[in-house]
Formats: sequence, C-alpha cells, structure tokens
Amino acid sequence: MALSKTVVGFLQQYQIPYTVVHHPRSFSMRETARAAQVPPEQIAKAVILTDRQSYVMAVVPGDKHVELNKLSEKLGRRLELAQEYRTAPVFRDCELGAIPPIGPAYGMETVVDDGLVGQEEICFVGGDHEELVCVDGDQFLRLLKEARHARFSH
Repeated sequence: MALSKTVVGFLQQYQIPYTVVHHPRSFSMRETARAAQVPPEQIAKAVILTDRQSYVMAVVPGDKHVELNKLSEKLGRRLELAQEYRTAPVFRDCELGAIPPIGPAYGMETVVDDGLVGQEEICFVGGDHEELVCVDGDQFLRLLKEARHARFSH
C-alpha cells in the first residue's frame, strides 16, 4: 500500500511540502522510529478514543502515552480506547493500525499534545506500515489548526 489518498490530498490542500521516508515494515512506534532512523519524540502518533457516542483523535509524540483520565477531564468526557476494527471504516484508505495523526482530514475531532509543539520536524504514518511522512513542525501544527491543545501524555 502507498500513502493514503486522504493524507496526500490534505497536504496538497494546505500546500505543505513533505518527504517520504521508506522503512522496513513495522508495527509499533518504537520499531518504526528505529527502522526509519527518526527520533521517536519527532513522530506524531494517533490514538483513537471514544465515549461510545463519537471518536476523538489524540495526537501525541511517539515516545509518549495518553493519560486517559487527564484527557477525559480536560474534554469533559469519559473516554476510553476505541477498538481498532470499529474505526477501520473511518480510515478505509489506510492499513489497519496505520492511522495518520491528522484527524481533520477524516472529519474527526482532534486534540494535540503540547509535547509536539516546538519540534523542528514531525513525521507520521501516512496510511501504511512502511512509510513515514515528514513535514516541518510548524506546518504539521498548521494541519491541525482547528484542534484543541493540551498536555495529556506521559
């Protein structure tokens, strides 16, 4: 599989230049960072949460985890991890488990962890397990300009 058409279209819509880093197939953020030789804190990862009424995409640095209680409190919702197979129809142009952290491209409410602010470059999965999309850090945040920001990872 190649980059998601949704991702490519969203990057083009915002006129954001990007590079693609090819790497051996990987299935965890740690594996991906090692395979692509990118520091994990420069990788943005998506974590899909639900309150059983709708989904929320939490975007955190690759070396961090979402603090569910903290984020639930900040959003005023009781969130839990969404089951991957249930979200697959939303990300139909992506491989299972290779969700790009750009929720607005998929019409999904998104919240960004402040740990990504200030990164010179940010990379993220683009819909498969063999490529990372890399963009300027400020340009990445521009893609998520509608998203709420908070500190909710550890």
